[in-house]
Amino acid sequence: QVQLVESGGGLVQAGGSLRLSCKASGRTFSSYAMGWFRQAPGKERDFVAAIMWNGGSTYYADSVKGRFTISRDNAKNTVYLQMNSLKPEDTAVYYCAASSLPRSSRLSTSPFSYDYWGQGTQVTVSS
Repeated sequence: QVQLVESGGGLVQAGGSLRLSCKASGRTFSSYAMGWFRQAPGKERDFVAAIMWNGGSTYYADSVKGRFTISRDNAKNTVYLQMNSLKPEDTAVYYCAASSLPRSSRLSTSPFSYDYWGQGTQVTVSS
């Protein structure tokens, strides 16, 4: 069982930056691939970024590639999402999630591949 708590959201002007954090409980954090998703009002939950259990591989949605960076610190049980050059269309609730798929699996962009979810943190980008 893993519990996830996001933080770092807020209001920022277009072009600004935010860094989201997701702190996990439990001793097996390093066993999980981690992902970030976001959901805007009235829209589906969309994939943003994912990172392998050891940080050795990452994957990004095209919409954030080159602007967002996912990273993790297994010693701190924490995954991060550095968001730069933010745009109004990045406004959403951001969720971190943990996937218990085997370590040999490829990173998944499907929310159905993730077993545990945080409560979300709001990111609002003003124009």
